[in-house]
Amino acid sequence: MGKGVFLCCIMVMFLSSAYAQTCSNYAFSSNRVFSACNDLPVLNSFLHYTYNPSSQTLSIAYRHTNVDSSRWVAWAINPTSQGMAGSQALVAFQQSDGSMRAYTSPITGYTTQLAEGDLSFPVSDLSATYSNNEIVIFATLGLQNVSSTMNQVWQEGQVSGNVPSVHATSGDNIRSMGTLNVLSGQSGSAGGAAGSSSKTKKRNIHGVLNAISWGIMMPLGAIVARYLRVFQSADPAWFYLHVTCQTSAYIIGVAGWATGIRLGSQSPGIQFTSHRIIGIILFCVATLQVIALLVRPKKEHKHRIYWNIYHHSLGYSIIVLGIINIFKGFDILNPEKKWERAYTAIIVLLAIVAALLEAYTWFVVLRRRKAADAEKMTNSNGYGNNGNNGRYPYTERTNGRA
Repeated sequence: MGKGVFLCCIMVMFLSSAYAQTCSNYAFSSNRVFSACNDLPVLNSFLHYTYNPSSQTLSIAYRHTNVDSSRWVAWAINPTSQGMAGSQALVAFQQSDGSMRAYTSPITGYTTQLAEGDLSFPVSDLSATYSNNEIVIFATLGLQNVSSTMNQVWQEGQVSGNVPSVHATSGDNIRSMGTLNVLSGQSGSAGGAAGSSSKTKKRNIHGVLNAISWGIMMPLGAIVARYLRVFQSADPAWFYLHVTCQTSAYIIGVAGWATGIRLGSQSPGIQFTSHRIIGIILFCVATLQVIALLVRPKKEHKHRIYWNIYHHSLGYSIIVLGIINIFKGFDILNPEKKWERAYTAIIVLLAIVAALLEAYTWFVVLRRRKAADAEKMTNSNGYGNNGNNGRYPYTERTNGRA
């Protein structure tokens, strides 16, 4: 009986929580009522609004739930384009003294500090509240020069010393945009989300290409070159297999790199500096490695040892940089954890295989060296005692003259 009551209570709490997270069921404590509302797709956000066609004004209440007092929130209309640049924003956060600050901020570029300023349309009755981990922004907008279908953007970030800090540039923070039709009472993703979906697809392609090339094929090609050459029967097959693997990895990697450069040019305000720098260095080093293959000296050449040092150093640098940058890419894309775990498992497996082959390689090399030393000793003894009956070959060739 007790367990049944407990389970019922849990179910009621769960259903109540789910019920509360839809805008149509929400009741404002101030008894404000709005004619329409939309559940925004990301960042725990909801928009309530009433549009008055005769006065062309839009009364809004933007709710942002599950947010603590150290964060700022913003909702904006972009009259000119999709995305952040050009947005006319309403910003709110709780100040260090506990009071709420709500103000307008025109976004002129991607490096904005959300400075206070007038918008391109009039704003009145601007205020904000914070309670139960929820910030609500209230305002009335004059939309005389704005079409009925608008681009909307919403965002959140950290507050430091009563000053909004830059928001995150990955995950839901770059998907928080869409359209709003104040006449039909519908919001959608016809423009913003379609563009976002396209960019997400390109990001995924970029990530997959780089993970396969720099992150898997390059280490695999290095393993082939280092350990298959120990087997004499594998010569020269190991070389062609190594070249094929690394060349294919380079071609795929360049395609992934080019996709990343394209994504960067399409999103000038979103910069992943370290990821980008490592990617450029990786491409340059890999290109030098491919060029070096064309000028590889023969085994007998006196400069071959220097080429080997150069080749091995660049090769291992490419592998290390590639793996580091792939994990940085995971942090940026923020995919499901199973993909990062799968790649980690592959790298760990390759490392285990390399460690086992390294041990076996040293075993084979030392055994061959020991056998060679024994054979050399045998030949030396036989040559000195039996080959010339105890006489020095040099004396033999010089007729006894020293």
